[in-house]
Amino acid sequence: MQNIQDKILQRALDDVAFDGWSLEVVQNAAAQEGFEADVVRAVFPSGLEDVLAHFSGYADRLMLKALEGTDIEALRIRDRINLSIISRFEALEPYKEAVRLSVPYWARPFSQLRGGKIVWRSADVIWNLAGDTSDDYNYYTKRALLSGILVSSTPVWLDDREPSLQKTRNFVDKRIGNVMQFGKIVGRIKR
Repeated sequence: MQNIQDKILQRALDDVAFDGWSLEVVQNAAAQEGFEADVVRAVFPSGLEDVLAHFSGYADRLMLKALEGTDIEALRIRDRINLSIISRFEALEPYKEAVRLSVPYWARPFSQLRGGKIVWRSADVIWNLAGDTSDDYNYYTKRALLSGILVSSTPVWLDDREPSLQKTRNFVDKRIGNVMQFGKIVGRIKR
């Protein structure tokens, strides 16, 4: 099923930048890929929301693919997280307008809960890649903090016009630094 979803999504992404996100764009993409009209409903039963959720998962997989061959364990945890976030943004660079057009959808009151779960899922993918094995409250804290970094850095990335994404890199690094400081303070308080 993921293969069919990917084919439809990839074809739809060609048109989203011009026509926006709509079920009609997705249905046209499916038809262009040779799928019957009912296939879209079968693979995306909740319609456009499922398509956008799949787009986020697709971005996570692009990030993981971009990081293949990287000796992630040779990096400090902070650098693993930083590299993962930047790699995700770099992988999404060809689809920047599609991401920009998806933001208002997830900002709608009835979409925010699922949007939050999707960001959490991306944070979980990144923490798992970074080697996190926590299963106590740290599991939730780490993912919540990283979710905040992902959400706050997305508008910066959307406005970053430099090929090097230096503005985004600086912002992400600073946010990770803030989280690290917060962690140190919490650790001192516990002691």
